[in-house]
Amino acid sequence: MTRPEVKTVIVPQHPASLGRLMSCIRLDEVCVLQGAPVIGACFAMTNFRAATLLTIAALVAGNLLLVAHVFVLNDWAGAQGDLNDPTRVKGTFLAKGESSSRMAGLAWALLVLALLVFAVVGKAPSAIALCIAALSAIYSFPGVHGKGVPVLNSLLHMVGGTLHFLLGYVALSPVTPQMVVLGGYFGLVFAAGHLVHEARDHDSDARNGIRTNAVTFGKKTSFLAGQILFSIAYIALTVLALRALVPPILSLALVFYAVHLWTAWRALREGLTYASIRRLQTVYRNIHVLIGLAMLATIAPW
Repeated sequence: MTRPEVKTVIVPQHPASLGRLMSCIRLDEVCVLQGAPVIGACFAMTNFRAATLLTIAALVAGNLLLVAHVFVLNDWAGAQGDLNDPTRVKGTFLAKGESSSRMAGLAWALLVLALLVFAVVGKAPSAIALCIAALSAIYSFPGVHGKGVPVLNSLLHMVGGTLHFLLGYVALSPVTPQMVVLGGYFGLVFAAGHLVHEARDHDSDARNGIRTNAVTFGKKTSFLAGQILFSIAYIALTVLALRALVPPILSLALVFYAVHLWTAWRALREGLTYASIRRLQTVYRNIHVLIGLAMLATIAPW
């Protein structure tokens, strides 16, 4: 199969502006992805001493920079394809008048600053941060572009999600097998959400010649694979709660699971339209925010 021709869109550039450049960072998504490492740190937290709180503050600062780097790199690498996607074109940095070279410079600056902050936090967090940056480069960087390699792209999300939780935990405590298992819950959720996202963006990815799981195996297959991973995540969390490895209240995840399944079934019945998948994404994102808040409210430090 030959790669379909992608129309190149020329966007006029404007004089450099730091404010406009910073506005190209997806701050809403960057902030949402602070949850996993903060929860990890709270699971490791045993006191409220100043040193502990300063470590957590540095962790959050470093992770803000690291996740911002991940999104900026992804946006820089996929800019041309995003211009050909009517659902994304208005939000691209090119549409805002920024250049690829300035976005690339911003990505490098964010990474350097993140690694400098993590060097203060400790050796283990620094190593994990480097691993997350490497996974991001494999996923996004031209020439490698793991985003367009079926199965590999999901594995990158699964490993990255697990490491994201452990990034917070190792900032305060050595890693344990139980926490690796709990980190796997976050990895499963990341990978599952990625598969649903691919199903949602099937048409634009196919148009741009990106061989995601949805493009390669079909939108429905990718969507159902995402629901299987979500199911494993809900069940794993419930088992951990019943064995008291996480707060028992988290066994109520199965109630949320029922809501998730109903919304997924509705999306299937509606033909996996963009709107129906977006609705499902809103539902499961809110569910996992609630699960995260339940973790934060019931773990040991409090």
